[in-house]
Amino acid sequence: MIRQDSLGEVPSFHEDETAFMEKKSNIKHPLACFFHLFFRTSAVLVYLFCEFLSRSFIANMVTIILLLSCDFWTVKNVTGRLLVGLRWWNQVDEDGRSQWMFESRSETSKKVVSSSDSRIFWFGLIVCPVFWGFFVFSSLLSFNIKWLAVVIMGVVLQWANLYGYVRCKVGGGTKLRNMATNYLGFKLFKKVLNQPEGP
Repeated sequence: MIRQDSLGEVPSFHEDETAFMEKKSNIKHPLACFFHLFFRTSAVLVYLFCEFLSRSFIANMVTIILLLSCDFWTVKNVTGRLLVGLRWWNQVDEDGRSQWMFESRSETSKKVVSSSDSRIFWFGLIVCPVFWGFFVFSSLLSFNIKWLAVVIMGVVLQWANLYGYVRCKVGGGTKLRNMATNYLGFKLFKKVLNQPEGP
């Protein structure tokens, strides 16, 4: 079950709005931007250059998994809220059913999010999962099976955050379906209009 909440019920989420009121184009949270990119970039670099860092597979694997875990926690709990005003989580209700929660700032408070912070957040969130997807295919093609578990973990953690924040940005499942339907309808309409007329 998926529930879309507004942030009006969570007062602590709006407490830092006054810090955003300066110029929108400046980076408002340089430390959050740094750590948003640091953990995910470090995990990719350690994976690429792990043979130079250590000959121990276990040490390299643990380092990469720790960096991926730190990145997942930081992006999910800190940088998403600070840089773009979005957050998501899973909670289990009394019946034992899992509910995914997606929140975004209200429309009136979205204008206080810095555009520079937002660009850094989305750039890091989109680019790094592509690397991990590429690493999965390269591990399979090179028959490097021992690294497959590590790169699959990288894909799962990176894509989970990407999926959660895209759902927060776009909205609930119905809004996502409506956007897809409208886009496909527009493409079909455009194709019909561009068809040449018969003789």
